[in-house]
Amino acid sequence: MSEKETIDAVKSRQGVFAKIQNVITGGYGTKEDLRELDKQLRDIYYSDFKALRHRWEEIYLAALESSQEEAGSHLKKVIQTLDRVGEKVHRADYGYAGLMDRKGSIRENELARVFNYDKSLGESLAGIKEEVKRLHDDSENEEWSSLTEKVKSVKSMVLEFESKWNEREKEFRYPEV
Repeated sequence: MSEKETIDAVKSRQGVFAKIQNVITGGYGTKEDLRELDKQLRDIYYSDFKALRHRWEEIYLAALESSQEEAGSHLKKVIQTLDRVGEKVHRADYGYAGLMDRKGSIRENELARVFNYDKSLGESLAGIKEEVKRLHDDSENEEWSSLTEKVKSVKSMVLEFESKWNEREKEFRYPEV
């Protein structure tokens, strides 16, 4: 979805008060709605990371109980990575810029671009969730044959998500000369 389509979709759902606010404040209502939508999306992602961590702890405990010590450190590192990435998502900047902000004002297009960018990361998160579910199913069935490889794969997926997440501020502002 393009920035214009996102902005139009937000504007079409606005009430009378937000439309009046847009006229008086030069689009502030739309900006506020875009910020709120992005915050809600990030809250969903954060909740997903917390659920992933919980499920991962179950995998970790099952592996330790089944004497899978060689994968133990890898499993523990994934827990730490999930915590770190989840907190980055939870605490991420969501487009506020003060009137006298030296980095400049954030406009509707940038907010829509960030929302679309964050939304696109949902596919990566869905892939991580699916892989963790498979590994959880394997742990319940005590299928440990390729545990270490699968754990490394999940860690790689989470690190890739983190890398993409770290790029999101570039969607707000372009580097200035």
